[in-house]
Amino acid sequence: MKLEGVRVLDLSFFLPGPMLTLMMADHGADVLKIEPPGEGDPAREIGYRKNGTSVWFRNTSRGKRSLQVDLKSAEGRALLLDLAAEADVVVEAFRPGVIQRLGFDYEAVKTRNPGIVYVAISAFGQTGPYRDRPAHDIAVQALAGMVSLSEGFDGKPTPPNMPAADALASLTALSGVLMALLRREKTGLGDYVDVAMFDSVLAWTPNVTGKIFATGEAHVPKDERSWGGNAMYGLYECADGAWICLGGSEVKFARNLLAGLDRLDLLPYAELQPGPGQEPLRAFLREAFVTKTRAEWEAWFEGRDVCFAPVRTLKETFEDPALEARGMLSRDAEGNEIVGTPILFSNEPAAIDPVPPALGAGPAGWRDR
Repeated sequence: MKLEGVRVLDLSFFLPGPMLTLMMADHGADVLKIEPPGEGDPAREIGYRKNGTSVWFRNTSRGKRSLQVDLKSAEGRALLLDLAAEADVVVEAFRPGVIQRLGFDYEAVKTRNPGIVYVAISAFGQTGPYRDRPAHDIAVQALAGMVSLSEGFDGKPTPPNMPAADALASLTALSGVLMALLRREKTGLGDYVDVAMFDSVLAWTPNVTGKIFATGEAHVPKDERSWGGNAMYGLYECADGAWICLGGSEVKFARNLLAGLDRLDLLPYAELQPGPGQEPLRAFLREAFVTKTRAEWEAWFEGRDVCFAPVRTLKETFEDPALEARGMLSRDAEGNEIVGTPILFSNEPAAIDPVPPALGAGPAGWRDR
């Protein structure tokens, strides 16, 4: 396994940190969750449960170990520093300043272990004017300008459905950890990785910042290519109240679609810049798609070279055999659904351990190097 022998101390909760260490565990790292006294990781009690375990916790903490440590006690801090002396990676996601008050910051750990790769994931980073603001995903996305772009058909912003700030921070942190581990192979020294959810979201805006940077003007979301301004890149209601998605704005896809609908005369509208100029094409598509059910449109699109997809519920997606074919869904011996890893290697595939850790099971058996 690519990360076999890599020891990770995970002090994080919720999504960004646990998903980072989950992906490392799936590929061989030995991850030890540090949980507080009492009920442990809050995710153990959040949301729906199946066979006695939170589905959230199972799918973010499977394959890890657990140790309960009181970080506010001298004994707990001493134990954690001893563990860090033998670790390769530390992951923490407290608000900035908390880990310093606990006496387990990077400087304290580096003194014991100069090779440690220490990643801190926070809403707004360890520096800057927003450093001390409390925030979860939706507040980060709101401040980053993302929520205003999620405009509903009523023209008002809607809550984002995916925790993009959490997800992007997790993947950014994973990249940083792996780069630091690679560098350590050459220098023997670790590093401190400061990852902000806010920064991670903004880093993924090059395809939509053109208008702001080129003209200094704000977006009108409904007129922009990615958010409804392109007739071939949007959502359309069907006869049964379900929806379909057109997801490719290239002219060739518009040509293929309009040829099938006997309306090639509308093709010039697809060649215009996104915005009000494409409204005649959007109006036609709205009228056309509402004449058939979603299932009928799925059959109609079969074999046509058009970027199309039905707008499915998440339940429908997890009932799709394609997920099992790709290893993105499996079941353990008790029938619990396990979401797989998106990182697929040919030579060293992941080893999915479906078992979540018992609370406080301890670090015994950390792999020898």
